[in-house]
Amino acid sequence: MTTTMTSTTARPSGVVRDSRNVFVRELRPMLRDPFSLVFSLMQPLMFVALFGPLLGGMSGLPIAEAFQWFVPGIVVMIALFGTAMTGSNLLYEIQSGAHERMLVAPVARSALLVGRAVKEMVPLVIQAVVISAVAAIWGFRPSLPGMVVGLGVLAVFGLGLGALSYALGIVSRERDWMFWGVQQGLLFPLMLLSGMLLPLETGPQWMQVLALFNPLTYMVEAERALFNGAFGDPAVWQGALAAVLTAAVGLWVGIRAMRHSI
Repeated sequence: MTTTMTSTTARPSGVVRDSRNVFVRELRPMLRDPFSLVFSLMQPLMFVALFGPLLGGMSGLPIAEAFQWFVPGIVVMIALFGTAMTGSNLLYEIQSGAHERMLVAPVARSALLVGRAVKEMVPLVIQAVVISAVAAIWGFRPSLPGMVVGLGVLAVFGLGLGALSYALGIVSRERDWMFWGVQQGLLFPLMLLSGMLLPLETGPQWMQVLALFNPLTYMVEAERALFNGAFGDPAVWQGALAAVLTAAVGLWVGIRAMRHSI
């Protein structure tokens, strides 16, 4: 008597599989035309090459020490601008009709958002490596394990911020000016109130108070600690908590908006 046994091969669940497929689909245009990635590096490179040495002269610190403080903030800025712009891609797809075709495809709607948001982490890692390599000219020496962990924390934060950007794109699909108004109205205050470019300790008291309510503040401090190898700094767990909360809120809002989009 023979017994027939059926073996099953573990496969990704539907949402994970769909998210992976959307991720690959969104990544292909960047691989075919890497110029957009090169162009997006221009602004952070200008900050590193021009603002970094200026900051070193203003602070009176050795240039290498100034860059140890400055470069992690620039990496956070890359994540901020990159993920906050993702909703504009969705706006274009909505206006061209591509988004409607995706909605009727046999793909989980939540995967449409997650796959796109995860794709934004690829240019973030590439840009962070390039910026760190250029900053090495001025003596920047990051902790490699800390840099890896820091980019992981930023990826979680960027996932939530990208999801919020997509939700904003869906809400403003009939009034694209609203997307740019809200995005620009929030982007620069968040950036300036995070201590990303200049230390807030020397700023007015009201700015320091507002900075406490800015999740980006905790991200910047965490990245500075991690890039310098200070894993035991309380800023690390505070930044990780801010990243997880941002991701949770962003994904909840974004997936809800995607499921109800028409």
